[in-house]
Amino acid sequence: MRRYRAFDRLGIMFGSGAIAAAALIAAAPYPATAQDIAPIGDPLDQTLTTGPLLPSEVLRSSALTFPSILEAFEREAAARADQLAADGAFDLMLKGEYYDRLTGFYSGGFGKVEARQPLRPYGAELFGSYRVSDGTFPTYENYNYTNALGEAKVGALFSLLRNRDIDSRRFAIEDTRLAASQARLDVLLVQLNVQHEALRSYWRWVAAGEEIRVFEELLEIAEARQIGLTREVNEGARARIALTENEQNLLRRRSLLEEARRNLQTAANSLGFYLRGVDGQMVIPTRAMLPDLSSLGPIAPVQQLVATPVSEVIQTRPELQNFRVALERATNKVALRRNDLEPSLDASVELSRDFGQIGPGGEGFDSTDTVVGLTFSVPLQRRTARGAVQRAEAELRETELRQRRIADQISTEVSNILANLTAARKLADLADAEVRQASQMVQAERTRFRLGAGDFFLVNVREETAANAQISAIRAELAGRLAEASFNAATMNLRALGLE
Repeated sequence: MRRYRAFDRLGIMFGSGAIAAAALIAAAPYPATAQDIAPIGDPLDQTLTTGPLLPSEVLRSSALTFPSILEAFEREAAARADQLAADGAFDLMLKGEYYDRLTGFYSGGFGKVEARQPLRPYGAELFGSYRVSDGTFPTYENYNYTNALGEAKVGALFSLLRNRDIDSRRFAIEDTRLAASQARLDVLLVQLNVQHEALRSYWRWVAAGEEIRVFEELLEIAEARQIGLTREVNEGARARIALTENEQNLLRRRSLLEEARRNLQTAANSLGFYLRGVDGQMVIPTRAMLPDLSSLGPIAPVQQLVATPVSEVIQTRPELQNFRVALERATNKVALRRNDLEPSLDASVELSRDFGQIGPGGEGFDSTDTVVGLTFSVPLQRRTARGAVQRAEAELRETELRQRRIADQISTEVSNILANLTAARKLADLADAEVRQASQMVQAERTRFRLGAGDFFLVNVREETAANAQISAIRAELAGRLAEASFNAATMNLRALGLE
């Protein structure tokens, strides 16, 4: 990149600032979980491998091992479990019953087995049973009689008004399905946020490492000059005040370097929060793991990043998809509460037949019986149901308004990110030009100083101005990298975030 070529020119004048590359911890896959998260590429062990720490390795590590992402997967698994539990409301039910008299005047007893299958349409329920009796029953229990081979019965129940289109069981099934969809969207949202922050922490760490190199070079110059000035003062060729002035520069530059070291350590700690080993433990990157920025490539042009219209990308954001699901859930809740306002009108039909020799109950049980029935009920005031409907409708309107606010907020944030990205690229170009000019000024001022025409104070000023230009260029590059990371997260560029 242009900035680093300018840095190289300035580094030659300042002295040797080369830093040797050393070992890094490669991001490793997390052990298999309930969600069967598959590692990317070949499995890596916990040993260190040589080479610089690249952003792709940080993203891979955070995607596979960061606790927030794994927590989101577990929440999704819990939501899927709720969905399975809700489906259980329509499980086939088998029931058995046995009744017998051990003593007394009557000897009647029976055995019965019944199966019931709830159905979703019309809140219906199908049932079938088989019952066989023996002995005699009192008159008030004569319905228990069957023929010798027993009685078979089939039937169905239907809801004609309340619970016809929706009831608590069907609502729960649909609601848990939508909740599972929201949980999956939450996984994506957590992944986007984690990868975004991991990438931002990485670039802050890299920038802090670059700043240390600038301050180290600045200090090396002052230390080398101190040696030369000490020799000249001892030889009487220069006044002692020049040595004192350089000692002041040494103290100031050492302070700047210590501050830069502190910034690098805090940036490394922040990056270690996302960089983890195969056991999920944090790994604090060392300075030896810093990469060469020139090998990481330039910031992508804005035109290349905005390949798809931003308005279309925003509509696929997980937050807005989550709101669409939330609106569907709220609409279903309103329908359920309105269902409670309906009167209850249930119909039933059943068909029964006894088989075999006529039993003690007589010929009245030796027939095929078809029975239909209707049941009607309605609460007269229905205040509980009306209050529940009004609350559900208010929650639906609240969700709609929140969706509108979040959509506008995301649109504004993306527009601001684009503006920051465009400005960052321009500022990086300006900072690059400033570095080149500062380099020329340092070289010229040193030449004048060696020829005796320059001023020691001006040499120091030029050197520190050049260093400040370098720092400005580093921070301009950092701003561009951060804006690029934010834009990739806002537009769900999964490849750039290590999620594809």
